[in-house]
Amino acid sequence: MTDRPAAPSLVKFKIFYGYIIVASLFFVMMVILGGNGCFGVFLKPISDEFNWSRATVSAAFSLNSLLSGIFGIYAGKLNDRFGPRLLLTICGILVGGGFLLMSVIHQIWQLFFFYGVLIGLGMSGGYVPTLSTVARWFTARRSLMSGIVLIGLSIGTLAAAPVSNSLIVHYGWRQAYLILGAFILVVAVIAAQFLKREPATLKLKPYGENLPYGQPNVTLGVTLREALITRQFWTIICMEFAFGAVLMTVLVHLVPHVNDLKIPMSTAAAVLAVASGVSIAGRLTLGPAADRLGNRAIYMIGFLLLSACLIWLIFIKDTLSLFICAGLFGLAYGGVDSSESPILAWLFGIKNHGLIFGSSTLSFTIGAAIGPFLAGYIFDTWKSYQAAFIIMAVLSLLGFVLTASLKPLPKK
Repeated sequence: MTDRPAAPSLVKFKIFYGYIIVASLFFVMMVILGGNGCFGVFLKPISDEFNWSRATVSAAFSLNSLLSGIFGIYAGKLNDRFGPRLLLTICGILVGGGFLLMSVIHQIWQLFFFYGVLIGLGMSGGYVPTLSTVARWFTARRSLMSGIVLIGLSIGTLAAAPVSNSLIVHYGWRQAYLILGAFILVVAVIAAQFLKREPATLKLKPYGENLPYGQPNVTLGVTLREALITRQFWTIICMEFAFGAVLMTVLVHLVPHVNDLKIPMSTAAAVLAVASGVSIAGRLTLGPAADRLGNRAIYMIGFLLLSACLIWLIFIKDTLSLFICAGLFGLAYGGVDSSESPILAWLFGIKNHGLIFGSSTLSFTIGAAIGPFLAGYIFDTWKSYQAAFIIMAVLSLLGFVLTASLKPLPKK
């Protein structure tokens, strides 16, 4: 049994407003989450200037991930109740403002407060409310539309890594943060103004939903309390923890690892950009495939490929192989990313999707907090990322096993 959606139904308007929602969320995710993906480019310059260890600098990113996960639960609940426009406007101000303030840091507490707390709080609205809003507007093409929104994240990270490196080279890392912060602030706030909570606010129904107009499928689904007593929910929790640890460990430490191989920083940033760029192909190909095959299958394929890439990364020394490995890694995580929100809608319905999604995403961000810090500690201790990559490969295999055991809830 796959989580295949219902066939699409006709709508009265030539341009369904859901597509405007998707476009707006694309830009919101591009700047709020995409900008955060360039942290690895700033890691060495900040570490070198202040003589802070990589574990210490990585810990600020870990705090960022942890807070974004914790408050992502509340962001999902607020989105269920009030909608995304005001919420994502505030989040854009926090992330853009946090980047601006990063340009003036001189002490370690400033790094943790500006990047860990302010940007972390802002990022809490960048993932759960965006994809939960997509799930409300689309029944058919849900995985595809989620993937398109997530392409914003890929493009943001794809552009942020080389652009940030270029800005650092020409102007220094402080000015780079200043420019990025201003751009994030303007784009996020403007894009958020076009958002609507659900189709019923415009007397529409979700794309592909065979319910009367004005009665979207937000009435269908289990509560968080009901989800908490299911094996499926805790399986998802463990899957998300593994995915978060694996993904963010690589995104944070890939650039320093490549540079440690005596490869120029500009090339190292390009390797990260390839991973982000190819993730677009993962979202465009594996997203639609999930609509046909089911999101569970995409998760399994993704976890296997992630594990293989991490093992290969241990042995790679040449630039070409690094680019190929980064591309395969991006393809895998792009597909898994596109399936996160739809698989929860398939299992638990839409009524409390934001709250349930936020709760499950907390485990992703806990993994995202632990993974980079652990990798930084391992490098500081042994001057190598080898053990960190092995641990992440094992975690990815565990994610594959957990996904294989996942089954839909029994029908009442």
